[in-house]
Amino acid sequence: MALDEALLEAAPRLGRPVLRFYGWASPAVTFGYFQRYAEVARATGLRPLLRRPTGGGIVSHAADWTYSLTIPAGHAWHSLRAVASYRQLHEWVRSAFARLGLDTRLALESRHPRPGECFAGHEVADVLWLGRKVAGAAQRRTRTGLLIQGSIQPPPGLTRHQWQEALCAAATERFGVSWEVWSADATLQASADQLLRDKYSRADYHQRR
Repeated sequence: MALDEALLEAAPRLGRPVLRFYGWASPAVTFGYFQRYAEVARATGLRPLLRRPTGGGIVSHAADWTYSLTIPAGHAWHSLRAVASYRQLHEWVRSAFARLGLDTRLALESRHPRPGECFAGHEVADVLWLGRKVAGAAQRRTRTGLLIQGSIQPPPGLTRHQWQEALCAAATERFGVSWEVWSADATLQASADQLLRDKYSRADYHQRR
């Protein structure tokens, strides 16, 4: 979470989109920036509970594949309204699944059997496979950048590596993206380390509302 927020802060300096794939060393739950900690704690027994820098609901990271996309202001994607941005992201994800032989669709309506739990139901433009939500995301937009944090609940038979390669290939096909391997420089890593110390490692931050 700290590195994703640091990427958003650094978006003007970096000057181009950054796609980051990452995983979890142990099961955890993230929840939206505006959610109430007590309500989240009652809804799930999984720990730890970590507040995201983006919105959205409760996401279990017990077996999912996570990624983030950071886009600087001035890029065409940054100018999209939230709904259009969400739809564009998930059309891209759909294309990646299609490359792997999976027929998915975007949800046409919202369904919330358990409000606040991201994968218990679905929002408009979430990615569905056989009626089940398999991809969701949350966004945070500032004047200088856009951060999207996404979660894939993988259908059986796929590997993380296959999906990551398919997502990159789909971006090249859809958007003309030319990918380069990237790693955080010392300035970005120092910013992430400070955010970790000051916010994301502190229980009072996650429990503050």
